[in-house]
Amino acid sequence: MRTVELVCSPGLDGAVRSAWDRLAAAGLPSLARNTHPTNRPHLTLAAVDEFPPGAEHRLCELFAAMLPVPVTLDRIAVLDGSAPLVWLLRPTPALTELHLATWDVLRAADGQRPWHAPGAWVPHLSLALRFRDADLRLARAVAGGQRPTGAFVRARSYDGTDRTVTALSPFVG
Repeated sequence: MRTVELVCSPGLDGAVRSAWDRLAAAGLPSLARNTHPTNRPHLTLAAVDEFPPGAEHRLCELFAAMLPVPVTLDRIAVLDGSAPLVWLLRPTPALTELHLATWDVLRAADGQRPWHAPGAWVPHLSLALRFRDADLRLARAVAGGQRPTGAFVRARSYDGTDRTVTALSPFVG
């Protein structure tokens, strides 16, 4: 599986990592416990089995033209009741346009994950996996009620087979 992800600006990255740390310190599930070097706050735009020919180059051009994208985090929620604990994003026209353009590049890709598709996608930054809805009130209190702002300043692709990352853009912003 290959993903297309947006990487946070340093301040936004720090705000999310701080929430990860507070959740872990409270004994709650947290991505702070994932020590793999590729683990970092990110927004997944798409996931497919493999990129079609030429897609990686087209994605690089797309991100060079459209990044950075400002963002404001919104509320903390559990997706689907017993799944990831996430920090939802306030979608902006620029972010929505970038998401649609990414899917346009990947329209011929096999194995498109439908939960990232336009119309189904819920933009968020993950805080924990396999989270119980019953712990949501505590998680909100621990992670904090702030609404951090920042930007997505870089794009990357994660290869789930060999657990490596490929840059799809230089750092901007």
